[in-house]
Amino acid sequence: MKALIRLVAVGVTAAFFAAACSSGGSSTSSTSSPSATSSAAAAATSSKAADLRTKLNILLGEHLILASKATGAALGGRTDEYQAYGALLNQNGTDIGAMVGAAYGPDAEMKFNQIWSAHNGFFVDYTVGKAKNDAAMQQKAVDNLTTVYIPQFSEFIAGATGLPKDTVAELTKTHVLTTKQIVDDQAAKNWPAVSTDVRKAYAHMQMIGDPLSEAIAKKQSDKFPGDATNKGVGLRVSLNLLLQEHLYLASSATSAALGGRQDEFAAAGKALNDNGTDLGAAIGSLYGADAQAKFNGIWSAHNGFFVDYTTGVAKSDQAAKDKAVQNLTTVYIPQFSDFIAGATGLPNAAVADLTKTHVLTTKDIVDAQGAKDYKGSATKDRAAAQHMEMIADPLATAIVKKLPQKFE
Repeated sequence: MKALIRLVAVGVTAAFFAAACSSGGSSTSSTSSPSATSSAAAAATSSKAADLRTKLNILLGEHLILASKATGAALGGRTDEYQAYGALLNQNGTDIGAMVGAAYGPDAEMKFNQIWSAHNGFFVDYTVGKAKNDAAMQQKAVDNLTTVYIPQFSEFIAGATGLPKDTVAELTKTHVLTTKQIVDDQAAKNWPAVSTDVRKAYAHMQMIGDPLSEAIAKKQSDKFPGDATNKGVGLRVSLNLLLQEHLYLASSATSAALGGRQDEFAAAGKALNDNGTDLGAAIGSLYGADAQAKFNGIWSAHNGFFVDYTTGVAKSDQAAKDKAVQNLTTVYIPQFSDFIAGATGLPNAAVADLTKTHVLTTKDIVDAQGAKDYKGSATKDRAAAQHMEMIADPLATAIVKKLPQKFE
C-alpha cells in the first residue's frame, strides 16, 4: 500500500529530492571505485522494471498534456489544431495499450484500448457540451465517465495487477475530475487557472503510474525483472516528467504567443517558469544552493532566448530570430553543457549534442506554429517531448553514479 500513497509527483519534486538526498550538502565525490559506482548506478536506474515505470509515467503524463492541448484548441475554435492533437492523443493511447499488451497479451491490450478510447471520447463529448453550453450533454459525459469508465477501468486494472479496486477507482476519479476542471477553466478563459490545473493534473498522473507500473513489474517479474522502486529510479522518473513538462509548457506558451492570445501566453509562461524553478530546486537538493542558483540563471536565460525567437517569428524579423539562435547555440548550449558535465561527469560533447537537439527540435515547433502548420507543429511537439527522455535518462544515471550515497 505504500506505493499507492507515495507522493513522488511533479508538483512535489523538490520534496522528493530532499527526502531522497537526506545526507544533504553539495558533495560530488564518492568513496566507491569508478567501476563499482558505475555498475551500481546502472543497476539503480536501468532495468526492465525501471523502464516500465519510467515509460508508463511518461505516457500517462503525456496523455494529460495532449488531452488539454486538444480541448483547449477545440474550445478556442482552432479546428485543425484540435484534430492534430486529437490524433496524437489517440496514438498515445495506443502506445499505452501496447505496454499493457507487452505485460498481459493481445486480449488485454484490446480490452484496455476499448476502455481507454471510450474515456477519451467521453471527454470529447464533455468539451463539445461546454462549447455549445449544453448542460445535458455535459452531464451525460460526466455520467459516462463516472458510471462507465471508472468502474470498467478500475475492474480491469485491479484484475490485472492485484491492486485494490477501490484505490484504483479513487485515483481514476481524481484523474477524471482534474481533467474536467481543466476543460471548465478553458471554457471560462481563466488562463491562470488552466496552467495551474494542468500542472496539478499532470502531477497526479504519477500517482497512477507509479503504483500501476510497480504492481505490473511485481506480478510479471519474469517479463520485467529488476527494482522499479528504488531512489535512483525515482530520480529518473522525476527528471523525465519535469523535462517532458518543460517542453510541453514551452510549446503551449509559444503557441499562445504566436496566436495572439496574450493572457494565455502570460499564464503558460508563468507555468514554464515554475517548472524551471522545480528543476532548479531538484538540482539544489543534490548539489547545493550555489549550483541551484547557477542552474536557474542558465535555464531562465534559455527560456528567454526562445521567447526572443518566438517574437522574431511573430514579427517576421529575421535579425531577431538569428540573434536568438546565436544566443541559444553560442551561450546556452556551452553554459548548460559545462554545468551538467561538471556536475555529473557526463562527457561535455555528449551533453552539448543532446542539448543542441533539444534547441533545434523546439525551434522546429515554433517555426511550424508560425507557419500555421498545425499538424506539423503537433507532431514536432510530441517528437521534441520524447527527445527529453534522451536527456533525462543518462542524466539520472550519471547523478546516481556521482552521488551514490544519496540514493542508498
